[in-house]
Amino acid sequence: MALEITVHEQSCRGCELCIDICPTKVFTRDEEKRLCTVAHAEDCIACLSCTYICPSGAIEHRDIHLVKNFYRDEEFCRKMGRFL
Repeated sequence: MALEITVHEQSCRGCELCIDICPTKVFTRDEEKRLCTVAHAEDCIACLSCTYICPSGAIEHRDIHLVKNFYRDEEFCRKMGRFL
């Protein structure tokens, strides 16, 4: 199955944080609706940065294999800090 990304229009504030953080430029802004939309879902690498940064929780990913993101785990980062 292919990865699916949805931006829920009812929740999106149009802040463009997802556009700014996405490393593969999956999102674009719909100027007419003043919302962010998925433009290139096929380029998504499922880093989930957009989902984590979205203040309204408007972005949903489906059909991905979730792996623990250690770089977002504060306790893990504190432990590893001495090696950095």
